Amino acid sequence: MTEEATTSLSLAEIANSLAPYITAPLADPQLAKIAAYLKLLKKWNQTIPLTSIEDDSEIVARHFGESIFAGRFLGLGTGRLADVGSGAGFPGLPLKIVFPSVRVTLIEPNVKKCAFLREVKEVLCLESVEIARSTYENLASPPESFDFIASRALGGYRRLLQWSRQALSAGGRVILWLGVDDSTSISRLEGWRWQLPVNIPESKRRVLLIGQPISSIVSRETISS
Repeated sequence: MTEEATTSLSLAEIANSLAPYITAPLADPQLAKIAAYLKLLKKWNQTIPLTSIEDDSEIVARHFGESIFAGRFLGLGTGRLADVGSGAGFPGLPLKIVFPSVRVTLIEPNVKKCAFLREVKEVLCLESVEIARSTYENLASPPESFDFIASRALGGYRRLLQWSRQALSAGGRVILWLGVDDSTSISRLEGWRWQLPVNIPESKRRVLLIGQPISSIVSRETISS
């Protein structure tokens, strides 16, 4: 690892960068975790590619803010969240910081990125976080392992959705960060019920798309009746 990285952002400036994405201000301990995470991200980014964004405020907005934004629509509680193709830990770890009761599995095949994720977990003292060095297709997990499956810019969405059918619990949901064109294409896939895309703040062409397999919805409605 190269020389220590620094960040010029105060907690107030981090809070300001997050403001468009959240409904209530974060507590100072949560902001401090984000500041520590940002510092680690910049340090490791000197030797392995974790982000192409250089401006600290933009990193907080694009990576942390957009990740946390999904929490408005999910009701995470103590649910089980899989972050597929986690990379530098987005969206799983920011969601964990803001919703500490959620149980997170970070699925990432790259060895060096997994080492980075382990350091973030240790430095931030995050509990109920599993780092799985694997592709999602080869993940050793039983069916219905997750209540939420999230992915930012992974690609190969048809394969991901096929895997998600058996990995999701009854009533579980998939959350995708997408461009508008990809969102339109995916919304037309048979076998899924999608909510209307939600525009991501500060972005003109990117949306959040949340959906459920129709078989899961039918099963849940049958049980409730």
